[in-house]
Amino acid sequence: MPPVLLIAGSPSAPSRSTALLDEVAVRLARRDIETLPLAVRELPADALLAADVSQPAISRAVDALAAAPAVVVATPVYKAAYSGLLKAFLDLLPHGALKGKAVLPLATGGSPHHMLALDYALRPVLQSLGARHILPGVYASDAQVALTPEGAYQLQAELAGRLADAVHTLAAEGLQQQRMPAGPGFAPVPFASVRCSV
Repeated sequence: MPPVLLIAGSPSAPSRSTALLDEVAVRLARRDIETLPLAVRELPADALLAADVSQPAISRAVDALAAAPAVVVATPVYKAAYSGLLKAFLDLLPHGALKGKAVLPLATGGSPHHMLALDYALRPVLQSLGARHILPGVYASDAQVALTPEGAYQLQAELAGRLADAVHTLAAEGLQQQRMPAGPGFAPVPFASVRCSV
């Protein structure tokens, strides 16, 4: 199975939202699920803003998304919306780019008041791109992702638990159908055999 694509939509590094993504990567690795990171901020800015999908780095990113069975998207929340950097990337994707895929959205923000951005800002865009299954998102306030003196981010236990649950759901619901072989389906029924009553 191709790797799960982990999209980091933060314009800075390190960042709290990327820390959530890193935790998901660790937990997926424990399940022997391969991941592929994609930091949108590392894509060429001119090509990204011009939606130039012929540019090699942009083309590789779009191809990685097309091959992925599932996608995890992490973004900081600014002014009740996902990052402009992530928007620039999502805007260049073709219609139906997420068709058949499970998507796990993650977000961080200054206060709990911004958690609705996942449902009211990001989810409609993911749906418009054809996502098969958008899992319940995980939102963390800045206080739940503490910066240590060493410059690393540390997740609160409650947040780590919610991410563990989200990864379990992604593996059980989002990826399980990808691993199951297609069944034989139903045989066609001739019209003459159809019985109905009114």
